[in-house]
Amino acid sequence: MITKEKIAVILPRFPYPLEKGDKLRAYYQLRELSKKYEVTLIAISDRKVDKSHIAKLTVFCDSIHIIRINSISIFWNLFLCLFSDKPFQVGYFYSAKGKKKIKYLLKVNRPKHIYCQLVRTSEYIKDIYSIPKTIDYMDALSMGIERRINKAPWYKKWLFREESRRLKQYERTIFDYFENQTIISEQDRDLIPHPQRAQITCIPNGIDEQFFEKPEIEKEFDLVFVGNLSYPPNIEAVEYISEQLLSRDNSLSCLISGATPHARIIKLSKSNCNITLTGWVEDIRISYCRGRIFLAPMLIGTGMQNKLLEAMALGIPCITTSLANNGINGKHRESVLVADSPEEFIRAIHELLNDPLLYNLLVKKGRELVREKYSWNKTTDNLIRLIENSNNPNDLAV
Repeated sequence: MITKEKIAVILPRFPYPLEKGDKLRAYYQLRELSKKYEVTLIAISDRKVDKSHIAKLTVFCDSIHIIRINSISIFWNLFLCLFSDKPFQVGYFYSAKGKKKIKYLLKVNRPKHIYCQLVRTSEYIKDIYSIPKTIDYMDALSMGIERRINKAPWYKKWLFREESRRLKQYERTIFDYFENQTIISEQDRDLIPHPQRAQITCIPNGIDEQFFEKPEIEKEFDLVFVGNLSYPPNIEAVEYISEQLLSRDNSLSCLISGATPHARIIKLSKSNCNITLTGWVEDIRISYCRGRIFLAPMLIGTGMQNKLLEAMALGIPCITTSLANNGINGKHRESVLVADSPEEFIRAIHELLNDPLLYNLLVKKGRELVREKYSWNKTTDNLIRLIENSNNPNDLAV
């Protein structure tokens, strides 16, 4: 029997259910890493994790440890951030007790490598020098916050400005504490404010094979949008669809589907008869396939939009912005349509609905793009190579 080497993975959230992009990335990377390593999962959580959700990860992880953070410690850490330069979201996910427990777990388990997701977890292990470490920036958080400043209400603008400033400084500083740095796309890598950012390895997201198995569902809607409906960039996208597109063409119907719809989205769905809103759907493929066109008018945010890859894999042609398309490198009018104004979106929608040749081309080329470039097996292989090339010191005392 071959003994696997050990690896510790530290996450800012428990990676199930898969209603958020960071959870989805973590879940599938854990699945692939477990084929090569014995995985110790350490997840920070601000809520109780359901036993059935833990069971979903026991298939991949040899041991699972949850560091609970409560509202009192969160409030205290955020208060302390006022007197430091640490980003508030780094403070939010930090626990002094949790750090002691993590150091103990590392001492007991003696992993070959530590893999951290997002700068939110970096405070826990940045001062451990005896074990090689990889930080997954995932995306440029500082730029994501900066893009929200103009849309924020006046009383929150100062907070977003300050958090963006702190994150830029932190993203630069934390770089040097880790042997390896990864990120989701070249677009995000170029936004990390470190002079050696070109050394950051791009590890794209992937698509699970189930998304190539298209359920036979009747097309009920012209348009569909899917995502975590409490996430600000997705809220902005839904408002754009309603206020900038459907208001210009009330002949179009749109399905909005995803977890935890924000009050603003619920209000829109009640006032706009062209919108049908669903919450969490157990098999999200069904929501995708109820629409003829997948629409992703992403105006803020960073990273890679997995929703686009999932729609393409299912054979749903996509219309999106340059900002979102830059993360997946789709070719305009071949694998995707790119639009950056309401007029361009409306024109692209009607062109797709009325041109079966273009429609079928996007279906074919979109699926080909995802198959060739975005499988979890291929993308995580790059991460494994990065880990294997790291130094492996003999003394693992923490």
